[in-house]
Amino acid sequence: MTTVGFIGSGYIGSTIARLAIEAGHQVVLSNSRGPETLADTAAELGPRASAATSGEAAAAGDIVVVAVPVKAFPTLTAAPLAGKTVIDTCNYGPERDGHIPELDSTSLTSSELLLRYVPDAMLVKAFNNISFKHLLSLARPAGSADRSYLPIAGDCAPAKAAVTEFIESIGYSVVDAGPLADSWRRATGTPVWGTPYGPFSNEKGQPVGEDGIRAALATATR
Repeated sequence: MTTVGFIGSGYIGSTIARLAIEAGHQVVLSNSRGPETLADTAAELGPRASAATSGEAAAAGDIVVVAVPVKAFPTLTAAPLAGKTVIDTCNYGPERDGHIPELDSTSLTSSELLLRYVPDAMLVKAFNNISFKHLLSLARPAGSADRSYLPIAGDCAPAKAAVTEFIESIGYSVVDAGPLADSWRRATGTPVWGTPYGPFSNEKGQPVGEDGIRAALATATR
């Protein structure tokens, strides 16, 4: 059993939390508004879920999921994430985050930007290319013929291994998509972003295998 801390508990964070609990993990939820605003969510998720401050969630997690707007990166506290395996689920959107020159110019990926604010974290990009509805509906047990794949990216082999084990436990297989510098290949609007899993209007989604994910990653352009 793993304890997973969540910094940000919106659609994607709460969906990962739900899958984690179903797989037997503990989750500690947090958001920017305080743990009292997550009391109902934690109660709905059951006894393996609790709500806390973001610092407490980070400290409690064997793995910490960051699911916040990119514009919120400067508000993150680095110390509790030092030495932690951190999953970055975030996508850059100028209409929400404002224009960030280094991301607009593609001189940095959003994960590399996050790493500037949490430099001692072991960062792995995951879950940013699938909608929360499809993430919930496409989870399958290991060995299922229609089990879907999710790409990950990162620079730390032990962190990648930990994230792979976690993702496999909650119903997905993993495609290693290289280092953080290559994580732009699954950013908003790329071929692997959303499309392989079917239209958002189809809540059930469509399973996609390793070859489909690798083909979509390979056709990404900047």
